Amino acid sequence: MKRVLVANRGEIAVRVIRACHELGLEAVAVYSTADREGSWVRLADRSVCIGPPSARDSYLNQSNVIGAAETTGCDALHPGYGFLSESPSFVRSCEDNDLIFIGPTPESMEVLGDKSLAKGAMRAAGMPLVPGSEGRLASVDEARRVAGDVGYPVLLKAASGGGGRGMRPVGDPSELEAAYATATAEAEAAFGDGGLYLEKIVVDAHHVEVQVVGDGEGGALVVGERECSVQRRHQKLLEESPSPFISEETRRALYAAALGAVRATRYRNAGTIECLLGGDQSFYFMEMNTRLQVEHPVSEEVSGIDLVRTQLRLAMGEPLPAQGIAPTHGHAIEFRINAEDPSRAFLPSPGPLRRFRPPLGRGVRVDTHAYEGYTVPPTYDSLVAKLIVSDDTRSLALGRAAQALAEFEVEGVSTTLPLFREMVESEPTFRAGVYTTAYLEEAAGRLSSLSL
Repeated sequence: MKRVLVANRGEIAVRVIRACHELGLEAVAVYSTADREGSWVRLADRSVCIGPPSARDSYLNQSNVIGAAETTGCDALHPGYGFLSESPSFVRSCEDNDLIFIGPTPESMEVLGDKSLAKGAMRAAGMPLVPGSEGRLASVDEARRVAGDVGYPVLLKAASGGGGRGMRPVGDPSELEAAYATATAEAEAAFGDGGLYLEKIVVDAHHVEVQVVGDGEGGALVVGERECSVQRRHQKLLEESPSPFISEETRRALYAAALGAVRATRYRNAGTIECLLGGDQSFYFMEMNTRLQVEHPVSEEVSGIDLVRTQLRLAMGEPLPAQGIAPTHGHAIEFRINAEDPSRAFLPSPGPLRRFRPPLGRGVRVDTHAYEGYTVPPTYDSLVAKLIVSDDTRSLALGRAAQALAEFEVEGVSTTLPLFREMVESEPTFRAGVYTTAYLEEAAGRLSSLSL
């Protein structure tokens, strides 16, 4: 493996290009006409325009992406996250064109990427499941029967895709039929698949995920867990590792279940097992993301393991750096600096960055593609930068975060910075580490920078 096509944009493209260069690999960037001035385009050894601004015609255009790899002589492709990163048909297209896909097999994606099939695989592997439907719902009548069995409130969820689309909570039987129709239509529009399944809503829920890496032959490594409960409409805004909520006993059980699941499914490359935890520390499998996650840096900071380099090395035929449970130290927190206005219900705020001065210093990491003068386009995800801070304890990490957030200067667009500053400096529930997935709704009255 000598030359890698980085089939993505933004900060993850920058991240992968740098990892390639650190391992002596050439990196080829792709870009749409809207991203011609992207920093990843300049960082790469070569770059190829793959289409107009619409993601459908550029970053999601499989033939254009494969063509870019072929014309530049690439022998491998890293998908990053989002776009084509979890498309089995795309992985098969890479294989048909003698491209090494740096990620899991298409078979893993088909089973683990479909939430209903994934539940079956995880049940067989011994992972606890949230009470709900055994698989896809055949009709609204079946949804009504299952909901009656497990008890309201319940959650209708798209069988394919993620990001909160095709997801509807249902508080009582009178709401079910309308919610079913809405969720089906939304899932069909977003993923081309209107299939749904149903789960009981876990009370006082925490969203905790386990970072895993597999070698495809039964070898498995757990790289800590991440608390991801600060969310808006099921979209994560902040992640930290380790979780301040779970006990050591729960952590050991969660890791053991995750290791068993990776070994049983013979999973290859990096992935994330996402779980819901109840207030009583019970945990249930929710879904598996068969790709690198946006929030992977917090796991890197507490473990010392470079997950992107590990992905590349596995693709080159090298063994896992270790098996079992990776030792971790200290505490890391990631803040997603999005071009959105929290005081106006997170209204998108694209435009030119008149000033962009990230913080520096020990224990401060900024993953970004942005620079002063860069224009945040309205076409894609609003993520401008990820601020990751780390220190020996959560208390020290919060102090470091307060300083780094205060130093982070962005002008020209609205961002999530004011919200994070207020949370870290003065919001008691967050500072105490006792927040749940309902945190933003519950804290809205206490946070002057937030209006939902």
